[in-house]
Amino acid sequence: MNRASAQPPPRLGIVVSFSGTGGVEGNMFKLIPALLETGVAVDLLGIFKTPIPSALQIQHPRFRLIDLGVRHSLLIVPALMRYLQEHPITPLLVAKDRAIRSAIVARTLSATRNRLVGQLNTHLSASLAEKPALQRFWRTRPMRWFYPHIDTVVCVSQGVAEDTHRLTGLPMHRLPVIRNPVIDADLFEKSRQPLEHPWLKASDAPLILGAGRLTRQKDFPTLIRAFARLRADRTCRLAILGEGPDHESLAQLIESLGLADDVLLTGHVDNPYAWMAQSRLFVLSSRWEGSGNVLTEAMALGKPVVSTDCPSGPAEMLAGGLHGPLVPVGDETALAEAMARTLKNPQPAEFLQHAVREYRAEVSARRYLKVMGITALG
Repeated sequence: MNRASAQPPPRLGIVVSFSGTGGVEGNMFKLIPALLETGVAVDLLGIFKTPIPSALQIQHPRFRLIDLGVRHSLLIVPALMRYLQEHPITPLLVAKDRAIRSAIVARTLSATRNRLVGQLNTHLSASLAEKPALQRFWRTRPMRWFYPHIDTVVCVSQGVAEDTHRLTGLPMHRLPVIRNPVIDADLFEKSRQPLEHPWLKASDAPLILGAGRLTRQKDFPTLIRAFARLRADRTCRLAILGEGPDHESLAQLIESLGLADDVLLTGHVDNPYAWMAQSRLFVLSSRWEGSGNVLTEAMALGKPVVSTDCPSGPAEMLAGGLHGPLVPVGDETALAEAMARTLKNPQPAEFLQHAVREYRAEVSARRYLKVMGITALG
């Protein structure tokens, strides 16, 4: 064995707060295996507010799962200081704003020079738009104090990058855009699995799909009202995948519109991709997004899509409407009309799949390594 082959692989640390199965967590479930495929070693430093997800039980000789032993991002400073001092050349990728701030403090107090890269997945200004002014101030103003002390902040869309620039004052060259690692082999494998439901046998009633946590952000009331307009003119059905605090109010809305036989709230489903594969149209009705992972997944499976022109992500993904209609947020009439047009004249599957090629996990992984100053081995 020569000396070059005896060198250990490059290592990186990733800090993530796991509070459920949201977009950030789901992205990490796909990014980490893709990173390992490049030949690097990965330390996942986790903040676990719930039991450790089964998706993180990765059996790989170059993967280590390190529980930071706290349940909130603001409490990780001592543990991160120890890690940085023990691994003084390991770059650190830190997801979510509060964890980023703690990592900046930890690096400063530990007097180490590890490269520090943040990652932001949401359009923070849009998510806080209706909060009280004082709450918005204290949520965003510290970003101007902390973020000048970080090397780079990766943003998942150009809209998130521009919002982060406004909030932090960081120049755009320190805010690179790397698309979410949404598309991997698992997506296609799961999409081919059988799905049993009576609606799937009704060829005369195309299935329209929405998906996401049942919260105000996803604005499923507008989707349901738009569907009611569409249903008045043609036979079709709507399924909304996901669970959340708005389930009861959505169920009442469905009942009040007389749609109980044509709209299904599925709750949590283990395999949303099988539903996507059986659908004729996917609709994103959100008020805001960071990127819109479910929209990407549907397009990767060749499914026609309609989306609100919300901040941020969908307009970039759909090239301003070239790959699918964009409608104003909260406009049920425009949404219904776009759904009708797309059902009548869907885009070719290959065209949609080509549009989201930048969202492949292996592409994202290599771009993250480049930002972190690591050369892939594989």
